[in-house]
Amino acid sequence: MNRDGSNDAGRDAEDARLRARLRTMDEAVERIGTTLDAQTTCTELSRFLCQHIGDAAAVELLPEDATAARRPAEAPALRRVASAGLVKVLEARFPGDVPESGDGPEGPDAGSPLLPALAEDRPVTARAVLSGGMSAQALAVPLSTHGRRHGVLLVLRAGGSFSEDETATVLHAARLAAAHLAHARRHSSVQRTAMDLQRALLAEPGRPHPNLELATRYLPSGSSALVGGDWFETVRLHYGRTLLVMGDVMGHGLDAAVDMNAYRSSLRYVASTDLPPHRVLRQLDTAVAEDESRRPATCLLARVDPARGIAGFASAGHLSPVVFGGDGTADLLRVPVGPPLGTGAGGYEQITRGLTPDDTLLMFTDGLVERRGEDIDTSLSRLSRLRLPAGTDVEQVLDEVLDHLDGLHAEDDVAVLAARIRRHPEPPARQDPVRL
Repeated sequence: MNRDGSNDAGRDAEDARLRARLRTMDEAVERIGTTLDAQTTCTELSRFLCQHIGDAAAVELLPEDATAARRPAEAPALRRVASAGLVKVLEARFPGDVPESGDGPEGPDAGSPLLPALAEDRPVTARAVLSGGMSAQALAVPLSTHGRRHGVLLVLRAGGSFSEDETATVLHAARLAAAHLAHARRHSSVQRTAMDLQRALLAEPGRPHPNLELATRYLPSGSSALVGGDWFETVRLHYGRTLLVMGDVMGHGLDAAVDMNAYRSSLRYVASTDLPPHRVLRQLDTAVAEDESRRPATCLLARVDPARGIAGFASAGHLSPVVFGGDGTADLLRVPVGPPLGTGAGGYEQITRGLTPDDTLLMFTDGLVERRGEDIDTSLSRLSRLRLPAGTDVEQVLDEVLDHLDGLHAEDDVAVLAARIRRHPEPPARQDPVRL
């Protein structure tokens, strides 16, 4: 050690530099990848690097099914999803740029450092000319994990190159973001598969008799919704009657969806015997209770008889329906609520109510009305206070209800069904023959 302590001072400076670098990397872990959304992750990466490293940063992503090409002419289109820093810095041109290439902001020109970094899967540095003639250092880093390339990160600094520590920080942040992008894309893929399965399981209900108008909607809750157990069905019965069904299997995920499909199949079979609604529920409950692996479910049945202008209702733990009159006012029916299906307890009752071609029957799952921290009676009261425009058809009834109750942002899946007896034109009045 020198008498003046220069070696100690050097070690102290080196230790301080390493500690600062570790703090910055720790901050990157905290700030990048806070969600499973790829756009958010790219934005967090750009902002972090602009705060600590460069004057500007941008992220360009490949389509999820694309692979990077070795030659620029074969390179797939990149799409800019995030940028941060000075706008003028992002207007840089790089050696070899081809003017009027047509790529514009949606993809880099053939000579930019993005494509070599992407094709060779390694960081690339280059000089850039900024707007106004200033020069800048550009660092392009591929966003790759386990041999899968998601895109490329570009960091620009006006006046001065990147130090070794700064380059290491950029690489660390890029690897971190790439890992989160991989997770986000896997999550997105699983989500698409789940929703495709939901659509396959929640097929359009059977057609009711022509004497009944019908409209249905299914809304999954939020962007992260998995397959759920909400469902609806219609079953044609004898003498022009139609059985309307609204059900909700407890829980979410694939297990709930599988049970939902089993309930739906069983109900079709039991309903084909043309029993009254409360006896359909009794038989279905007995059959389901024998299978201990089956999840409980709520269910509401409405047997509509247009010829007689009446409907019979029975409920297995499900919310009661609403009938909107011709003047648009809502009437919340009080259907006796029996235990959910699968308990084996039985005890279902039926009530009947008159229905006219002016009335619209609305059946729904709890996601339409329930709000966190709110009593269910308060939620139902909000629905019963709705007044719809007179002359609204069944599709518009669903639009109005979902709009007023904010069904698009519900905390749970929403299934709704609206039905109305079809009005038949009056036959022309009989005219007596004119006697001459």
